[in-house]
Amino acid sequence: MATVTVGAVREKAPGERRVALVPEAVTLLRRAGLDVLVEAGAGSRAWFTDADYTAAGAAVVAPDELYARADAVLCVGPPDTETARSLRTGQTLIGLLEPLRHPALAQELYGRGVRTVSLDLLPRTLSRAQSMDALTSQASVAGYKAALVAAESYDRFFPMLTTAAGTMRPAQVLVLGAGVAGLQAIATARRLGALVTAYDVRPESRGEVESLGARFLDVQSPPPEEPGTERTGYARELTADEQHAQREALDAHIARSDVVITTAQVPGRRPPLLVSAAVLERMQPGSVVLDLAASDLGGNVEGSEPDKTDVLAGGVTVIGAGHLPSAMATAASTAYARNLVALLRHLVRDGELVLDPADEITGALMGGERS
Repeated sequence: MATVTVGAVREKAPGERRVALVPEAVTLLRRAGLDVLVEAGAGSRAWFTDADYTAAGAAVVAPDELYARADAVLCVGPPDTETARSLRTGQTLIGLLEPLRHPALAQELYGRGVRTVSLDLLPRTLSRAQSMDALTSQASVAGYKAALVAAESYDRFFPMLTTAAGTMRPAQVLVLGAGVAGLQAIATARRLGALVTAYDVRPESRGEVESLGARFLDVQSPPPEEPGTERTGYARELTADEQHAQREALDAHIARSDVVITTAQVPGRRPPLLVSAAVLERMQPGSVVLDLAASDLGGNVEGSEPDKTDVLAGGVTVIGAGHLPSAMATAASTAYARNLVALLRHLVRDGELVLDPADEITGALMGGERS
């Protein structure tokens, strides 16, 4: 019987510390009958040594050997030019490839006969695919880390403290967006003792917010006949009029918050602007605004830039948090590798890698080839 060989490459994007497979995942794939290759040094930035991979049953190889032998190449983010050119006809590339943001790359690989499986295209409404949902696993890491980064940057306490010198009031934290990242940020800020309020365009998220001990903020939302959720399970992008009305209603709440964490993203498109420069000017000195959606497409906070922290003239700290999962590379890599294991168990049948576009899960993940 034929054996499928998969290979995990070393990520080359600046600041990226994650790796597609961890030793635990290698063990699980070997038990499932797959051969596993790992590029030398691939896990070093996530604190996994080559010896760890070898002990788990992987072969640690040079890049050229990996591309020559692997049926499927596993990565975290979109490949750089050198990696893309190393892929050969008939090979499969699996990762968070972001074909909506990189359509030219998807088309180039498709034209060369390289099949692409992009985990960021996975429909979140498919319950049987939840174990493969890498966006959710990485968003959980990002939301947790966002609350910690905000707390570290805030020059006061998050919890209420009563001391001989008097009582310190708790921080007022506002989380905009109650998706996976937002809910994790809410839960973490609550554990740190802050008073947390959250807002989302989806009214049905109220129950999730309140179950974590936070208050749900009522501002103008899309009317009932136009709910803020698409069939994909992601929050719908608001129209220009809805965004304007939402900003006006949120301004007062943002201005009096000590910490604001924004998490609203739209896959492949510019995130909605939720915090304007005018509102930043109204916030108190020492306030912190962390933009989890900051990217080269823009962010939720006017002027925020990914992986950059600015202290404005009014004393407000704006943090563009571009790669928070990478900042927790060990945990993020472990979660991501488990997603890949679940996916490969679905794709590998009788010793073959089966990419069936008619399959509901596989067809969705291969959508980048047709973008």
